[in-house]
Amino acid sequence: MKKLLLVALMAIGVSAAVHAQGPPSPEEELSQLKTSLTLTDAQVAKVKPIINAEAKSRDSLFQGGDMQAAFPKMITLMNASSAKIKAMLTPEQATIYQKQLDQRAEMMKGFQNGGN
Repeated sequence: MKKLLLVALMAIGVSAAVHAQGPPSPEEELSQLKTSLTLTDAQVAKVKPIINAEAKSRDSLFQGGDMQAAFPKMITLMNASSAKIKAMLTPEQATIYQKQLDQRAEMMKGFQNGGN
């Protein structure tokens, strides 16, 4: 019984730590895209300013502290950035990226609905 309780507490702690981290930094996001999509150096150079601009805009959206008001604006911002990035990809990369976007959209629906 103690082991089960300990495992449950560890799972809750890990979950809380993951949620407390917030969105990835622009560097982390670029690194993840570079790896998952096998971006060329030229693509990285084009994607980096898009990711940096999105992060800056996203940060300013949440300065006011009204998460519910900022959330729809953040979704619009993310969609615009994603469209710009997708336009720079090969068809194979775009397919992989779309799957990533679909997964992110499902996760965002959960957050928007108050879940995890």
